[in-house]
Amino acid sequence: MRFVITKNIIENVISSMQPFLEKKDASSITSHIYLETTNGKLILKATDYEIGLESHIDNISDSVDGKATTNGSNLLGIIKRLKNEDIIFEVVSNNIIIKQNKSTFKLPMYDANEYPSLTKSNNLKNLDISTLNFINSVRKITPAIDNNNPKFELNGALIDIKNSKINFVSTDTRRLAISHLQNINNEESQFIIPKKAIIEIQKLFLDEASINYDDTNLVISNDKMTFFTKLINGKYPDYERIIPQNLKYNLSLPKNILVESIKLVTSLFSNIKITFNSTGIVFESLDEDTESKTQIDMDLNIDKEFYLAVNAKYLLDFLSMTNNEKITVGFNESNLPFYLEDDKFYTIVMPIVLEK
Repeated sequence: MRFVITKNIIENVISSMQPFLEKKDASSITSHIYLETTNGKLILKATDYEIGLESHIDNISDSVDGKATTNGSNLLGIIKRLKNEDIIFEVVSNNIIIKQNKSTFKLPMYDANEYPSLTKSNNLKNLDISTLNFINSVRKITPAIDNNNPKFELNGALIDIKNSKINFVSTDTRRLAISHLQNINNEESQFIIPKKAIIEIQKLFLDEASINYDDTNLVISNDKMTFFTKLINGKYPDYERIIPQNLKYNLSLPKNILVESIKLVTSLFSNIKITFNSTGIVFESLDEDTESKTQIDMDLNIDKEFYLAVNAKYLLDFLSMTNNEKITVGFNESNLPFYLEDDKFYTIVMPIVLEK
């Protein structure tokens, strides 16, 4: 195998493949990136068996067909040090040789025929949805996906395809985030995408792509790359029973003023109390050792005072994902879960219960 390629082209691809490599065991073949030249094109693969990426590069020259593997982290370390000029890659005696001008590097290889294939089923169903809408929907709910929950299904995002809409759902048990889109052509189904895959999808796909799935895999592809992830096998909790059916109060509030006030009182402590009354909103820190307090004057048209006590991070996560200048806050009573909404995106938050 041999090929010549410009540094910045291969560096971008090798960088994008780092999250797909086995990091804990450098002796594993899945710590390696697979390279193959065929018909003047370069194919690269990286996988840790659970998640994988395959990329195609046309911009190579002086190529000889063949295949190789090499440690992906070491390969990136070498490429980063080189100048933004052509780099020569060549396999010699079970090593991959990397040359630029008078610099030469040698990295050991494994048998490329032993490299695991990326999981791709022939019977995948197409998810008929705009890729950009899909990315925007999962982006909004990503902050609420749990980490290392013993219930594995909570460590991912649920895609719940219903008759008339598609719900994108996540929860860390303290909040429930839901974004939804209209369903036009997709049959009813459910699947859970791991958090790591959700994060990588948002980095990789900025234009339209094909989204396909079955009971165990999700595959997203365009003309330059193919991404796959194994899905989480499990039953997601019945999230719809948590959604309040009736709310006594729904307030439309300015987003920017909310963000400014919340950040002002959380500079030292993240738990806050927000008190609503007929003439405005009071924000105050729940830190017992310091005092942080600010107020917004506005006519709320409510008949009694009430409060929400909450970890401010949940509010700021929601507000950072909203598009409109105003958001809706819905609630029934102090110390009960409350509702945040912006267009087709909403979050239900469990409060910090305070003694009345």
